[in-house]
Amino acid sequence: MKSHGYENTALSVLILSIIGFNPSVSYADDARVVSVHDGDTLTVLVEKQQVKVRLADIDAPELRQPYGSRSKESLAALCFHEAAKLVQTARDRYGRAVGRVECRGMDASVHQVATGMAWVFPRYAPKDSPLYRLEADAKSARRGLWEDSGAVPPWEWRR
Repeated sequence: MKSHGYENTALSVLILSIIGFNPSVSYADDARVVSVHDGDTLTVLVEKQQVKVRLADIDAPELRQPYGSRSKESLAALCFHEAAKLVQTARDRYGRAVGRVECRGMDASVHQVATGMAWVFPRYAPKDSPLYRLEADAKSARRGLWEDSGAVPPWEWRR
């Protein structure tokens, strides 16, 4: 993935306002989503290289967990086979890229939280992230996984 540094695009402005500028961040404006693994992980083809990406700041239900399949389907409906923009901010302990992915003009993390298909991951999301407001709105509207008042976050379910 080539590093473009700061670019004055709508996505870059949004991302930079959320995570702050970091010169080590990698940007890819010409990518395509080639597979969706679950509600918070997908593979993006960037410069003929497949990059497995864990969406930043969210945690979707595990596939065997209630809403796990629906969450995956939601992400696939937004991104599968679509052109994408990727802002990689880190690598996780499994070697996956961690970052933000935009498909059809929509940030995938924002989409998943706003539709009730993922939680904000408090371990990684900044305390002032706008994702918390979107999660609260989804919860009060009982969208997606919030239909179940006893929904268990995946980080607890995995234990």
